[in-house]
Amino acid sequence: MKKDTRLLHAGRHPENFHGAVNPPVYHVSTVLHPSVAAMEKSGKTPFEGMRYGRFGTPTTFALEEAVAELEGGHRAVATCSGLAAITGALMAFLKSGDHLLMVDTAYFPTRKFCDDVLRGLGVETTYYDPRVGGGIKALMRPNTKVVFTESPGSLTFEVQDIPAIAEAAHAGGAVVMIDNTWGVLTFQPFTKGIDISIQAATKYIVGHADAMLGTITCATPELWHRVKSSVAAFGQSPGAEEMYLGLRGLRTLAVRLRQHAATALRLTQWLEARPEVDRVLYPPLPSDPGHALWKRDFSGACGLFGVILKPASKPAVDAMLDGYDHFKLGFSWGGFESLVIPTSGHSIIRTASAWEPAGPSLRFHAGLEDADDLLADLEQGFERLRQAV
Repeated sequence: MKKDTRLLHAGRHPENFHGAVNPPVYHVSTVLHPSVAAMEKSGKTPFEGMRYGRFGTPTTFALEEAVAELEGGHRAVATCSGLAAITGALMAFLKSGDHLLMVDTAYFPTRKFCDDVLRGLGVETTYYDPRVGGGIKALMRPNTKVVFTESPGSLTFEVQDIPAIAEAAHAGGAVVMIDNTWGVLTFQPFTKGIDISIQAATKYIVGHADAMLGTITCATPELWHRVKSSVAAFGQSPGAEEMYLGLRGLRTLAVRLRQHAATALRLTQWLEARPEVDRVLYPPLPSDPGHALWKRDFSGACGLFGVILKPASKPAVDAMLDGYDHFKLGFSWGGFESLVIPTSGHSIIRTASAWEPAGPSLRFHAGLEDADDLLADLEQGFERLRQAV
């Protein structure tokens, strides 16, 4: 089946649910066992079938099956947020004395987890330039257990050479992970050498800005069991309603993503020509430094992009942002709504690679509003910027 068709059928088994088109919501804590023998058997394989609500329900299993199929992995593990998916995956492979290579463009809470939690547990983190490619070989150590990637970075949008990084990491015995939220459907991680793919399903999979979810998809049974054991040990248990909302969003993901990407391309092409803009950060643009890698490794894009303005005062930028009708100020992305946040200053932390924009930087998410309305909103914002300068 083609990807769009698989999106509609993955994880659905109507024959198991009295013909229901969608897997129902299972609110479960206690699971009853028909005999002592059955209870004892469930303890030997706690992650298979129904044993206790915290280990998953048919609603959980449906979403995990669907995400694993779409990413091309063995099996997936659902978590209560994208950050929980990142931390759960890392904790499955790191212990005191280990070394982690973390991309310098990492999502800020990921960096905070490395600096505050992993450091306290005796795990050393080295941040690396996202453009390092195969040169990451020089950063590998005998105790490097994980190489973590994010392509493109969700604030500065550098595209990583994942196959080159994975080859060098595997040669050194490390597991390779990716935050694949931007490439949700358009980047097939396991064909590029990734071992574990993580998504903030809160974003495009849910798609309606109303549920928190994360997923961890693993390439092999061994990796899956290790991740599942780690996540279970920390008591991770996403709610039944959230799992259902993830499944609901998944069914329209392909059509929504195409609209997000088409609108984002139109907006970014328009923004490139604006005199107030120094640079647009969006890999599908031929002018973007990561365009060649994006064209090689991705089959499409999404609605998230960055903009670097020419030098302007903070009050002027604030006036531009505060007056938008459609681009509302909010930290998430991937929902139906358009969003914007300023990313200058403390929002972008780099310790291994330089980030010196010419002026204030912004991150936009192109929602599902009409592109003409969004362009008009941007135009009016630039007028406020000019008046405030």
